[in-house]
Amino acid sequence: MQMRRARRLLGTVGVVSMLAWPLGAGADDGLARTPPMGWNTWNKFVCNVSETLIKQAADSLVSTGMKDAGYEYIVIDDCWQVSRDAKGNIVADPQRFPSGMKALADYVHSKGLKFGVYSDAGTLTCQSRPGSRGFEEQDAKQYAAWGVDYLKYDWCSTAGQDAREAYTKMSRALRASGRPIVFSLCEWGVSEPWLWAPGVGHLWRATHDIQDCWDCSRPWGGMGVVHIIDQMADLYPYAGPGHWNDPDMLEVGNGGMTTSEYRTHFSFWCLFAAPLMAGNDLGAMSSETREILLNKEVIAIDQDLLGMQGRKVRDRGPYEVWMKPLTSGAMALIFFNRGSEAGAIDVAWDRLGLAPGMSVAVHDLWTHKDLGLFKDRLEFTVPPHDVVMVRVTRNP
Repeated sequence: MQMRRARRLLGTVGVVSMLAWPLGAGADDGLARTPPMGWNTWNKFVCNVSETLIKQAADSLVSTGMKDAGYEYIVIDDCWQVSRDAKGNIVADPQRFPSGMKALADYVHSKGLKFGVYSDAGTLTCQSRPGSRGFEEQDAKQYAAWGVDYLKYDWCSTAGQDAREAYTKMSRALRASGRPIVFSLCEWGVSEPWLWAPGVGHLWRATHDIQDCWDCSRPWGGMGVVHIIDQMADLYPYAGPGHWNDPDMLEVGNGGMTTSEYRTHFSFWCLFAAPLMAGNDLGAMSSETREILLNKEVIAIDQDLLGMQGRKVRDRGPYEVWMKPLTSGAMALIFFNRGSEAGAIDVAWDRLGLAPGMSVAVHDLWTHKDLGLFKDRLEFTVPPHDVVMVRVTRNP
């Protein structure tokens, strides 16, 4: 499998600089220089979408402090569209969106936020609404006229289509629309988009659909958080500013996992430099959910301008250590216990590329405490299904 070969073929994370954006449809347009952050309707509300829901979400993104923490996109997933008119224009559900999409985009923009919609590369969306196949340029122009800032583009009803060709067609249409629109590819990693999608889209799904569970799988391909972590493990050479591996949206706060498991979920998405698309009920967040989604120190790891995806540096059964290089020579570390009992997890300097005897300052990103100076190794006792996440800075 190509994702397993990535590490052997490309070596260290430094090769990300080799993955230049191709010419043509994918010239670097300056968008998504850090992973996009926002909120999407699907994980909590599925098809129960409406302009009332979107306005409430925009209000909540501001009032909860999420906007200040960096979340800026409000994205309507599947089921907003119902038909095409006599001219082929896509039509939003008039019952659920009586004011129209332009008015709704204007409302979102009035809050200092950005507006996103969903479509599909096939004839129908995954919920059997009209897709964009054959209407790419017309839809892109319509999105631009509405004021859309973000398009999530799915891969249902696509028999006989080539993914690269289909996504490139919409990419070109978006770039010709006259409006900067972040393009999110969603074909679940089937065609290995990390090999061809940089320059076609700004992010691409690298995994199957996330489920709100720790260790589960569905016959149709849905999977829990630990399985997605494993799917992402070897893809670190392919991520960077403007082109991101997407392990799917966040399930934090939706009730299927413990607080520790949600903390692990969020920590890894930030270590992966993943897009952070919350998917919970913003108006009913618990204090635990707020603490996770609004942890600005952990978010800063995700948004680090170096743009490198983290990778595993130590694997000892259920005990793992993961590292993400940061600007100014710092690094973020996750000490991860995927097992069922608490355990001590350690890492020596040689696995982190640090010189023997080097002194480093360590800051815990979840307790927000400085832990002091350390030499040669770090060790933490980590509860089951949990993490210790720290920032390590070389001591002058």
